[in-house]
Formats: sequence, C-alpha cells, structure tokens
Amino acid sequence: MNNITKNRLKNNAFKVWGIACTLLGLVLLAIFIGSILMDGLQRISWEFITELPSRFVDQGGIFTALMGSVWILVLTTFIALPLGIAAAIYLEEYSKKNKLSSLLEINISNLAGVPSIIYGLLGLEIFARIMQMGASILAGSFTLALLILPIIIVSTREAIKAVPKSIRDASFALGASKWQTVYHQLLPASFGGILTGIILALSRAVGETAPLIVIGALAYVPFAPSTPMDQFTVLPIQIFNWISMPQHGFEQNAAAAIIILLFITFAMNGIAVYYRNRWQKKFK
Repeated sequence: MNNITKNRLKNNAFKVWGIACTLLGLVLLAIFIGSILMDGLQRISWEFITELPSRFVDQGGIFTALMGSVWILVLTTFIALPLGIAAAIYLEEYSKKNKLSSLLEINISNLAGVPSIIYGLLGLEIFARIMQMGASILAGSFTLALLILPIIIVSTREAIKAVPKSIRDASFALGASKWQTVYHQLLPASFGGILTGIILALSRAVGETAPLIVIGALAYVPFAPSTPMDQFTVLPIQIFNWISMPQHGFEQNAAAAIIILLFITFAMNGIAVYYRNRWQKKFK
C-alpha cells in the first residue's frame, strides 16, 4: 500500500470520525433541549414573566431577573459599543504599524480568551470598591463591557479589513479626508460584519454569570431595579437558584426561564445573521 492510499484512508477515517462526533453532539443537544421544552413549556405564561420571585413554586416569576438582564444588556451596550468601535477604527486606520501596536493587538486578541471570572475580580476591585459603585447594575455593566470589548474590537477590525481597498482609493481620489472615508465609506460598507460581532458579543454578555456573582449580584431580589445603582439579579443566576431547590416545581421554573433565555439569545443571533446578509447583498 503506497503513501497516497494511506493518506486517503486516514483522511476518510478522520471525516467519518468527525461526522460521527457531530451527529452524537446533535443527538445529545436534541435530548437536552427536548427535556427542557417538556418541563418548561407548560410553565411559561404571561404571569410567569410578570410576577416577582416567590418561595412558592406556582407563584414565582422571572420579572426581577428579566428586568435586571435588560438593564445590564442596555447599559453594557452603551458602554462597550462606542469604546470598542472607536478603538478598532484607531487601531486599523490611524495607528502606526510598529512593535507597540503589534503588542497591543496581540494582547487584545488574548483578552478575548481570558476566563470571565477574571473580569469579575477586576470589576469587583475597580468598579465595586475603588469607584464605590457597590453591587449595582452599573458595576455589573462596566464589568461585562470589559468582558466583551476585545470581541467587539477584533470583530470590528476584521469587518473593516474586509472592505475592498478600491473603496478607500476611490474615496481618496475624490478628495475625501481620512475621517470622511472612514465615516462615509468604510463604516457603512462594514456595518453588517460589525453588527454581527456586536450582537454575538452581547449574546455572550447576557448569558454570563460568574463575573456578576463576583461583584455581588444577588440570587434573590424582591423588587425590579429602577435605577442603575440598584441591586439586581439576572436570568442565569435566577435559573441557578431554582435548580438548586429540592422541589421539582422549581426545576420546571428553571426550564421555563432557560427557554426564555434561549429565545433571547437565538433572536439576537438571528438579527445579526439577517442584517449581515442584508448588508452583504447591498454592497455586492
């Protein structure tokens, strides 16, 4: 048997192994989601969404956790978006290409892989203690903004890089300045990719638990937050709290909350895919 035949057999074996692992993963995922749907769909109702948490199974709702997640998501967006996009534009279009910028780019890429609990410890020291924000929504939002900033910066730079060089050259040839080219040509042309990166980053933020627990987010809050300085809880923490309860009814509540969290995540990812495809067709 020659080497070419051996290599083909190895490649075929790897393909079969990859297909088998993929199918096994899909089956396990289907079983997991199916069990959640069986337990959770019967519990989802308007009252479940609008009721406050309770120690009684049938009276507990997710309103405080849902509002906490909404507050966190909105504030994190307002904090991270301008900083991340501005940093990406500067690094890609304005910074000088030297050793310092290369080191900075490598560190930003590495920060995207840092465990989220490290950001929680950083947020606890800087925002909760030094800046005296305490265990507030604002402290949690700043912490999650730090968590997703590297993702936004990297995805925005990649989207800007993907814009054809001819668009830049045509803009400069017509007498546009650097900023006019960036603002009127590069950002609109790369908007689909930028939006995709932003929504994927926010999807990660909405499902994070460890950083928020570290800064002091509570498992039980008897009121919905009304200001950025209020104490809070979020859906993942509420889900964890219910799963730890011994009664089966709380497991059903947790399954219903998981379905709602999955719906939010899938909706955000669907919006990202839709706008990415729409902008790609527009600029073809």
